[in-house]
Amino acid sequence: SGSGSSSSPTTSAPAATDNAGTPATSSAAAPSSASSGELNGGKDVTLTWWHNANADPGMSAFQKVADDFHAAHPNVTIKVSPIQNEDIKTKMQVALQGDPPDIFQQWGGGALATQIQSGKIADISSYVSSWIDQLGKSVAGWQVDGKQYGVPYDYHVVGFWYRTDLFQKAGISDPPSTFDDLLTDITKLKAAGITPIAVGGKDKWPDAFYWENFVLKECPKATVTSSLDAKNLSDPCFVKAGDDLKKLLDAKPFQTGFLGTPAQQGAGSSAGLVANGKAAMELQGDWEMAVMPSLTSDKDFASKMGFFPFPSVSGGQGEPGAALGGGDGFSCSTKAPDACAAFLQYLTSADTESTLVKANAITIPSNGGATDAITDPTLKKVLTYLQGVSYNQLYFDQYLPTNVGNAVNDAVSNFFAGQGTSADIAGAAAKAASQ
Repeated sequence: SGSGSSSSPTTSAPAATDNAGTPATSSAAAPSSASSGELNGGKDVTLTWWHNANADPGMSAFQKVADDFHAAHPNVTIKVSPIQNEDIKTKMQVALQGDPPDIFQQWGGGALATQIQSGKIADISSYVSSWIDQLGKSVAGWQVDGKQYGVPYDYHVVGFWYRTDLFQKAGISDPPSTFDDLLTDITKLKAAGITPIAVGGKDKWPDAFYWENFVLKECPKATVTSSLDAKNLSDPCFVKAGDDLKKLLDAKPFQTGFLGTPAQQGAGSSAGLVANGKAAMELQGDWEMAVMPSLTSDKDFASKMGFFPFPSVSGGQGEPGAALGGGDGFSCSTKAPDACAAFLQYLTSADTESTLVKANAITIPSNGGATDAITDPTLKKVLTYLQGVSYNQLYFDQYLPTNVGNAVNDAVSNFFAGQGTSADIAGAAAKAASQ
C-alpha cells in the first residue's frame, strides 16, 4: 500500500501473527529521541532508508522524521529512498543477495522469516527491549523464533471503503452487513449507473483480500491457523470460500478492465477511482486515507468516505469478530543495528507517531500513546473496529513463506480472470510448498 501495506509476502510463521495489527489502547509515551548514549560510537555514519511512501503526504513526513533525527544526532545522516510499494518487495529480494539498505520496509510474518535466511537482517532484540512493549503484543508479528527482527510503526485492518454520496444516489441507506445485502447493493448501484466496486487486479494482492475474507467467514479460527501453519489449505471451508467468491464475481461488480488496474498508482487506480467518485467501494486497508489524497484533486473527498467490515456469510463457521490485517514496520540490516534501532525508537515514539498521524502519513499508529491524534471521524471508527476484533489474521501471503504466499495470490488472480476452480485456489499452497 502506499502508506502501507499491502498484503504481502512470508517461513516459520512467527508467534501471535493473529494479533498483527491490534494496537494497544493506550501506552506511555516513548522518549522523543533515542537517548541511550552515543550512537555508532560517536563516529559519523550514513544510514540508507528504503520506505514505500513514495507520494505525499507520507514522503515529506518521513523526510522530516529523518531530518529531525539527524538534528538530534548530528553524526547520523539518513539518506531516504522512497520506493513504490509494488517495486520495493522485488528490490529487497535482490538487495538481500548483495548489499541491502540499512533500514527497510518490513511487513513481518513468514516473509520476514524467508528474508532472515539471507543472514543480512539484524536481530535487534537487545536494542529495543527497554521500549518495544509500548507498541503492544502485535510486535510478535516482527519476531522469528522469539527474536525481534523488525519494529512496526502502524497497524492495519481491511474492510470496505465506500462513497456515502454514491450509496445515497443509489438509494442505499445503510452499508451491507451480510453478503446477500452486498449483492443487493451491487444491483442497486448498477441500476443507478454506478460502478459498484473498484479492484486493483493488476497487483494481485487486492484480489486475494476477497478470498481471504471469505475464508475467515467460512473457517473456524483453529482451522485457519493450523492450515496456514501446515501450508495446506485443503479443508472444505477453503473451497467454500472460493464458491462464495465465484458468487461475487458472477455479479460482475468491478470496473471495466479491472484485471489490468493497479491498486494505488494514478487517478485510474482502484484507490483513485473511489477517491474521484468513479466507483462506490473498494476492499482495502485503513491506509487508503493516506493513499488517496495524491490521487484526486478533490480536497474534500474524505468527508464523503465511509467504512464497513467485510459482511457476514450465511452459514459460515468463521469467528464473527475475525478480521484481516497486518501492519507496516522496518527492519535493520546487520550493518548498523544500534543507530538503526535508535532511529526506530524515535520513529515509533508517541510524539513522532502523533506528528505522522496529524500529517496523514500513517493512519493507525502502533504506539497507543499516539491514537489520540486521529481526528478523522471515519478513521476513528476503523480504530474502534480494529480494537474490538476477536483476532486480526495476518494477510495470508505475508503469513506464508514468500513462494507459497505468491502461489496463493496467483491462483486467486487467475480465478478473477475466469481460470481455475475453488479447489485450485485451496490447493495452491500445498502445491507450492511441495516444490
